[in-house]
Amino acid sequence: MIGLVTKHFGLAGLAACALLAPPAHAQDVERGEGLYFHHCAACHGREATGHGPMAGVLIIQPVDLTALTGEDGVFPTERVVKRIDGRDPLVSHGSPMPVYGPYFEGRDTAIKTPAGQPILTSEPIVDLVAYLQTLQRN
Repeated sequence: MIGLVTKHFGLAGLAACALLAPPAHAQDVERGEGLYFHHCAACHGREATGHGPMAGVLIIQPVDLTALTGEDGVFPTERVVKRIDGRDPLVSHGSPMPVYGPYFEGRDTAIKTPAGQPILTSEPIVDLVAYLQTLQRN
């Protein structure tokens, strides 16, 4: 690809492409932890095991977020992203889980699944997913 750009547009074109490309976003686990405690801990609990103070009033109990990684040791990145932003709704409390996508709006960025497939989402969701990955018991 670089060779194609330089062949048709020269080094100036290559430099322009580099300037126009959005910078890669590094996952910020600390920011993700803050988002978790602000938006998720009431239901999922401080320990993320599904025993938050609101869990007792929910019809469908929150899941244990420390056990998302399957027996194969693979974290379900795509499923988690889509549950948070509302693309894969989850029924909780008799209605869809609160869709936090609007609260987590920000600069669009991609996160890769374990298989390498990129998923477009927002930086705050990438950070929250990074934090959730640190909680896995497997």
